[in-house]
Amino acid sequence: MSQSSKLAVDAMGGDHAPEAIIAGLDIAAERQPQAFFLVFGDAERLQPLLAASKRLTGRYELRHCAEIITGGMKPTVGLRLRDSSMRRAIDAVLAGEAGGVVSAGNTGALLALSKIVLKTLNGIDRPAMAATAPSAKGDVVMLDLGLNVVYDARNLVEFALMGTIFARIVLGLPSPSFGLLNIGSEEGKGDETLRSAANTLRESPIAGQFHGFVEGHDIAAGTVDVVVTDGFTGNVALKTGEGALKLVGDLLRRVFNGGPLAKMGYVFARGALKRLKETLDPRRYNGAVLLGLNGVVVKSHGGTDAEGFAHAVDVALDMVAHDFNSRIADALAAMDRAILSDEPVTNSHG
Repeated sequence: MSQSSKLAVDAMGGDHAPEAIIAGLDIAAERQPQAFFLVFGDAERLQPLLAASKRLTGRYELRHCAEIITGGMKPTVGLRLRDSSMRRAIDAVLAGEAGGVVSAGNTGALLALSKIVLKTLNGIDRPAMAATAPSAKGDVVMLDLGLNVVYDARNLVEFALMGTIFARIVLGLPSPSFGLLNIGSEEGKGDETLRSAANTLRESPIAGQFHGFVEGHDIAAGTVDVVVTDGFTGNVALKTGEGALKLVGDLLRRVFNGGPLAKMGYVFARGALKRLKETLDPRRYNGAVLLGLNGVVVKSHGGTDAEGFAHAVDVALDMVAHDFNSRIADALAAMDRAILSDEPVTNSHG
């Protein structure tokens, strides 16, 4: 079986592990008929769950792990647990047994282990965390979402390259537009780091996709397909957006529970509200990807259910199947040639 169809799974990470994890694999197995899962965790707890799934019959290999990295554990402690389900799953990617790994476990530990074990791709200074979010025009990719508080112009250029390729794979966009998140859209706005990154991108092989600077409101408006920023700003923007969506949901519930007429109005609006709920369902956007590592690493939200975890699995398998890392290497090579030589700027990279 090819590496592109194999995925390593940390079955013990997350608030509802291992039940939600195995139930998520059951859903993913139906949607991904070629997938095979290396499942890492407590065999005594996992075997009955796996055996109960007909869809997973013949589609997994269970590997017992004696240790678990808990949600509240410090990353430095997790690094020392060599037989944890998270560590063993990442090791499987390093060994070439799987093309990627999915975990709903401790975020700090997953980031630290992935960077130490897998290391970054040649030419990538810092990995970035990317995920999708809803907008008025469809889904939008955002990165970095928390990995890099310290950054420079080169990092932002790398994030832009990785983000556009991620959007091609996950959103199916042939030529996604992207912008640098700034305090204004005018060219003179922002600090020297942002302006330097913008200048480099205007002379890069993806210059034709570069919209320029975008502001916070452009994220929800869908002005661009990919929003590029540093980890501090990106994480604040992400959490703000999540809070706003939760507020909208709470307000709608209050409105339609306001009395008999309001409840009657809900009956008439039920179909539209159902579609709205489906569009804004956070499970559709579950699965943040650590871009720029020697292997695909997907972080599922720790509190997600089976459907949400299945979506994270779908994202990971798409990244592996489309050979994401090779496409990053090609894009970096084209970028370096454009910067170091006088060859004309093109937008031919697919």
